[in-house]
Amino acid sequence: MYDFDTIIDRRNTDSIKWDIKENELPMWVADMDFPIAPEITEAFSDRIKHPVFGYSRLTDEWYDAYINWWKKYHGMEMSRDHLLFCSGVVPAVSSIIRKLSSPGDKIVLLTPNYNHFYNCIQGNGRQVLEVEMKYDGNSYSIDYNDLKLALSDPLASLMIFCNPQNPTGNVWEKETLQKVGNLCAEKGITVISDEIHCDIITPGTEYTPFASVSEINKNHSITCIAPTKAFNLAGLQTSALYIPDKLLRNKVHSAVEKDEISMPNSFASTAAVSAFTKGRAWLNELNEYIFQNKQTVRSFIENEIPQIRLVWGDATYLLWIDCTALKTDSKTLAPQIRKNTGLFVMAGSYYGKGGNGFLRMNIACPRKLLLDGLQRLKKAINI
Repeated sequence: MYDFDTIIDRRNTDSIKWDIKENELPMWVADMDFPIAPEITEAFSDRIKHPVFGYSRLTDEWYDAYINWWKKYHGMEMSRDHLLFCSGVVPAVSSIIRKLSSPGDKIVLLTPNYNHFYNCIQGNGRQVLEVEMKYDGNSYSIDYNDLKLALSDPLASLMIFCNPQNPTGNVWEKETLQKVGNLCAEKGITVISDEIHCDIITPGTEYTPFASVSEINKNHSITCIAPTKAFNLAGLQTSALYIPDKLLRNKVHSAVEKDEISMPNSFASTAAVSAFTKGRAWLNELNEYIFQNKQTVRSFIENEIPQIRLVWGDATYLLWIDCTALKTDSKTLAPQIRKNTGLFVMAGSYYGKGGNGFLRMNIACPRKLLLDGLQRLKKAINI
């Protein structure tokens, strides 16, 4: 029903992703090359017919859209009073760090981890406390002894947790989420759970919200959610924070208010409401298309580039590729690939401990572009 194969020319549109040389192919930043769902476009068209774009407020429909989506598709009951609007997950995380920790404090990360969280931590005068995940050559898991040791550090005050995990694509099981929640609660550590990628998932796979698994998790966490990754709306600056604990919520509310990231723009509510009320059919087809892209990559690498391997993850459209057998630093490898073939992928070393020797590759694009990228990758590896 929906078209994911047509290539959209994004050059000369002020695109961060596509503002590159003519011969280059960008497969790096988490930004899809698909047109958004026509149902969302229609909602924008209806809104733009009114020619005034003044200050906006949140509507009942905005709250209902989040509440109904998480209840229907993720089995989590949310109260309207527990939701806060914010203009983006990353600025919200920075605000939360400033409010709930002190300069010099340590923020725990399971690594490899989303690179911008390092910026949020270090840019606000805090320290990153890395807990490298265990990698067995096929998948990742948490070393609970290392995690417990980090959480016991007297300067540790927060943990930023990716659920699902970015960049490895792990979909955490309920038992894992509960164990992480219990360990953090024992040490008085609040969890900031980034769940922005939760709706990009292999068909038939279930994601479990961190706050849904127990009362402990619910009362010691801040959940960051948004329609932006799943529906390709990142440029519209719209997201939400789910915070059941009243005291914690009041603290965060004062922080996002102070930092002026709590007011929606003219399209922020329209984006969320239309995505969560009219976008399910499109999202289902998108997830199937991305799944087929992942299978294409896995088959291609196994048959054409056996020197490297795909680390399979059931979430996100960002692939984590193991290049450790090449014995090359990924900060050297990624620029070489770009220089020699024009393929722009991310060096895994940007994602902290355990990332060196890996590449992160965005496959949310029409299959023709994906195959082009794979041929470039093959050429680069075989040079």
